[in-house]
Amino acid sequence: MIRIGIDLGGTKTEGIALDRNGNQMARRRVPTPRDDYAATVRTIVQLVAALEAECGASRASAKASVGVGIPGIVSPATGLVKNANSTWLIGHPFDRDLATALGRPVRVENDANCLAVSEAADGAGAGCPVVFAAILGTGCGSGIVVHGRPMSGRNAVAGEWGHNPLPWPRAWPHGDERPGPACYCGRHGCLETFVSGPGFAADHHAVTGETLSAEEIIARAAAGDPAARASFDRLTDRLGRGLAAVVNLLDPDVIVLGGGLSNVDALYAALPPLIERWAFSDRIDTPVRRAVHGDSSGVRGAAWLWRPEELG
Repeated sequence: MIRIGIDLGGTKTEGIALDRNGNQMARRRVPTPRDDYAATVRTIVQLVAALEAECGASRASAKASVGVGIPGIVSPATGLVKNANSTWLIGHPFDRDLATALGRPVRVENDANCLAVSEAADGAGAGCPVVFAAILGTGCGSGIVVHGRPMSGRNAVAGEWGHNPLPWPRAWPHGDERPGPACYCGRHGCLETFVSGPGFAADHHAVTGETLSAEEIIARAAAGDPAARASFDRLTDRLGRGLAAVVNLLDPDVIVLGGGLSNVDALYAALPPLIERWAFSDRIDTPVRRAVHGDSSGVRGAAWLWRPEELG
């Protein structure tokens, strides 16, 4: 049985076809028709058809399963998309419309959950019963997988780690972390405002007056720049506190990092002792690992929303 995964992004939509063992059979990427809901549904239908044709599964009897990752969630209360960065999806029954257009059941999950599913299936969390995966990129999302299945929660907000407050706020030489930066959600001091790429860059600017990207700050820190190094130390300290709160609540078997900041090698040495410092235990040995599949984790995870044993 072929499994197709779709990663619906703000600027591009990617599709992948996997065989039963998770091997890639086909992959395509097309522009996302921004601000056009009907065209978005049509684009996914066309992408699925193209992938099926490439894999020789275009007959009705051989249709592939389809999973889709979106930057939002389908509300259990209304059946409509909410909290989506791709705002033109909001208020629509996206999963139902897509299932009707494709003529088969479709599974739709938050893109961070898809990252976690992918890494739990055959990535950095393979073989681990409980996987916590965080995306450290433009925003700060996370997903939780328990025994291979995404945990969405009663209200479909499980894993909204980035919109919890920064734990144990501290006073640094440049000022207090309370109440914290304003977040688009309407509150102050959300983790996302500190540990996302833009949050990291904004913190460096607030302290130094320099306008640099997250990548530029990291490069300067690696080259020995004291101000950039101090900014990086604040980032890791905040990430350590945020992940310690995850350990206290969930105690996962592994923490997996994705997104642009996950490519910073120094994080993987810095974070474990910081998590152990803040977690409520005399000893913490939770590994922190980089996502094996990198930018492909989302689209692969969407395909893995259908487990092989479910498909016969």
